[in-house]
Amino acid sequence: MSQPAIVRYEESSSESLDLAGLTVADVQAGFARGAFTVQSLVEASLDRVERYNAKYNAIIFLNSLALEEAKEIDRRRAAGECLGPLAGVPVVVKDTIDMAGFPTTAGWSLLCGKMGGVDLIPERDAPVVGRLREAGVVIIGKTNVPILSGSGTHANDSWAGPTLNVVMPDRVPGGSSSGSASAVASAMVVLGLAEETGGSIQNPASAQDLVGIKPTIGLVPNAGIMPLSGNRDVVGPLARCVRDAAICLDVLAGYTSEDPKTLAGVGKKPRGGYISKLNVDALKGKRLALYGSGWRNQPLSMEAEKLYNRAKEELQGLGAVLIEDPFAGSGFADLRRPPLANSDERGLESFPYDLHKYLERLGPKSALKTFSEFAKATEKENPFGPTGVLRDLANLPQFAAVLANPSQPPNISEFIALKEEYLTIFEEVFARHHLDACVFPQMLQELPPLHGNELIRETTVNEINIAGLPGITVPAGYYASGAPFGLIFVGRMWSEAELLAYAYAYEWATRHRKIPNMDK
Repeated sequence: MSQPAIVRYEESSSESLDLAGLTVADVQAGFARGAFTVQSLVEASLDRVERYNAKYNAIIFLNSLALEEAKEIDRRRAAGECLGPLAGVPVVVKDTIDMAGFPTTAGWSLLCGKMGGVDLIPERDAPVVGRLREAGVVIIGKTNVPILSGSGTHANDSWAGPTLNVVMPDRVPGGSSSGSASAVASAMVVLGLAEETGGSIQNPASAQDLVGIKPTIGLVPNAGIMPLSGNRDVVGPLARCVRDAAICLDVLAGYTSEDPKTLAGVGKKPRGGYISKLNVDALKGKRLALYGSGWRNQPLSMEAEKLYNRAKEELQGLGAVLIEDPFAGSGFADLRRPPLANSDERGLESFPYDLHKYLERLGPKSALKTFSEFAKATEKENPFGPTGVLRDLANLPQFAAVLANPSQPPNISEFIALKEEYLTIFEEVFARHHLDACVFPQMLQELPPLHGNELIRETTVNEINIAGLPGITVPAGYYASGAPFGLIFVGRMWSEAELLAYAYAYEWATRHRKIPNMDK
């Protein structure tokens, strides 16, 4: 199948359709009352892409069949067919997630045909993309990422160029799901599909004033996704409100034989779906752990502390009971290596094996079918070399053995032991203090400049990635500079429904998120 091309669309009456505040419920209600069609909604989405994408660089491949798909959904609706819960909703997909017939470039020129590299064109969708299609979405296109999803801060090194932060274009957009976040924040689309190994849902969500769901590992399949770690990678939605994110999680979650990890999630989805517990009173009486040195020995900036204190007052006003630093003395913070580092790569030692399995799935016509072929195709920019984007993996004790024999299941015993320690302490603290969740500022300080050496400083990356715990980000205000301030609710494995309820109650009461000024 030929590579999708960026295409232009004629001006239409869709210009009068305001997407900036549109939710999934608004979309379905508009269809039901005949206010607009899927075709006109998709035309409006494409108009915004035409207007804003050149500046923000969110979408790197457009789906040239989007309008035809929209017309088909309109035809089916007119015929009285039963449609999925996201029928007609415009969506984008992160570049690293396979869509049949579309390149998966991982932001790297060496994996992009038009930049002189090889094209990886999957023959079938990743399971999460298949589920979106079954739910009736119209996929507008694929979005920008940094090379090999190697940055949680920005996409500056992508072959497609930097993605800008829609809220503050001179600040980092968050990574590695930078493009998906910018597409949703700019209202080019209603929902975005993101993926995280170490902050890649949390960071762009908080950086661009969005709701993001980093799910429990095993809840959503990660087959068909160019990996960093099969033991840490998770897929989740980015949205402009909690309800939309919850609706999307309902579509994404569940077992598939393509990803045996998802067997652990059977029976964990709530009856009635993830919107079933959304309630404005959900925080009443809930015991929430507060950030402190027992969780991580890295203090908040003065302004972050001030904003967090305001958020605490808001939470208490909603009936929550706040517990000061319950992880103190637990040994939780001591598990971080090194203690003051910005990133903990443990779990990524399986990368060569995970990538080998990913390449096998691409199909017999793939330009690269094995890790050895990948290594040869990328040898001039060795990602594991001293200046490579994944150079830190060489420091992981069990990485060398996996790299030497990437086709064999790896020994990751050190990562498994660490994961067990994290989960054991987490459960002990929750039981001892009768906790329902943690609520932290997602970042220690405000966003750094787009171009520079400073990285996003988070509070929950990589602790919840190693442990496999869920987290929900929600907008919580702004710094004096205008940079977004966000909270993250973290809980036990499989507690997404409860965390979404807490985030919903907070969102409903505070309504901090403002529609960004796109033309500044």
